[in-house]
Amino acid sequence: MAMIRLRLRGVLLALALLLAATAVVPVLLLGEVAEEDDGGVAPAPPFNSSRVKAVSWQPRIFVYSGFLSDAECDHLVKLAKKKIQRSMVADNDSGKSVMSEVRTSSGMFLNKRQDLVVRRIEERIAAWTFLPEENAENIQILRYEHGQKYEPHFDYFHDKVNQARGGHRYATVLMYISTVHKGGETVFPNAKGWESQHKDDTFSECAQKGLAVKPVKGDAVLFFSLHADGVPDPRSLHGSCPVIQGEKWSAPKWIHVRSYENPQAMDEDAVEGCTDRSEHCAQWAAAGECGKNPVYMVGAEGSVGQCRKSCRVCGS
Repeated sequence: MAMIRLRLRGVLLALALLLAATAVVPVLLLGEVAEEDDGGVAPAPPFNSSRVKAVSWQPRIFVYSGFLSDAECDHLVKLAKKKIQRSMVADNDSGKSVMSEVRTSSGMFLNKRQDLVVRRIEERIAAWTFLPEENAENIQILRYEHGQKYEPHFDYFHDKVNQARGGHRYATVLMYISTVHKGGETVFPNAKGWESQHKDDTFSECAQKGLAVKPVKGDAVLFFSLHADGVPDPRSLHGSCPVIQGEKWSAPKWIHVRSYENPQAMDEDAVEGCTDRSEHCAQWAAAGECGKNPVYMVGAEGSVGQCRKSCRVCGS
């Protein structure tokens, strides 16, 4: 009987210690959640490759249905309305931002990792594109009202001023944060075979002149401005058709061939020697990315490769 009492006492003591320990856990977890409060903004569902559709290979264009949740879209619009102003374009010769009738929208830039919602979206973009966050510019929010447009243009640069910071824009993720009832399509006039795309009368006249993607709230378009070898792709010419009915809100994210956040450090590293700039380089190299994605992995003229060591091109 004494032995049973001792065992029972031991069990009760262990249970008391367990309850005491677990009683602290909810407090700690609640503290962490409070620091990362997203204001109740529901994220989009986890990445699902079945939601991604290739709409062109020349240039490479992909559409992700439901990349953002409705709540995330509304959150981005709310942030933008505080600071939105007339959009600018980069002058081809000087590289300076100037006002132009080529682009008649209004816009603003968010801060990187501005809040939990923005950070979550930036991480999702990096996961989809396999391109590091440091290579990307800040998310821009654009508003196109009735009749406003952006004439066809390239996202890669013609001037050396902008190329000096991060090199050419390699890829663009264009997120739609509102649905446009008519007009406002993203059109690619030089896309190969665009004439075969079926279009009904819901497409605008502008959209009839190239491969067109309708702006649907939550969807995102990923397209590449450079070929895999780093050469600018003239087929990536694209524009925003005039809005006919409704209002268009979109959020482009431009991603460069090398670090946009710290371009000077990248140049200094290149002089020092051949290194890997990501802990995932060995894994990517083993999966064949050195050949599939040479601009990012190995580099090209004016572009420092991110995984030169793992791709075994040191000294070349």
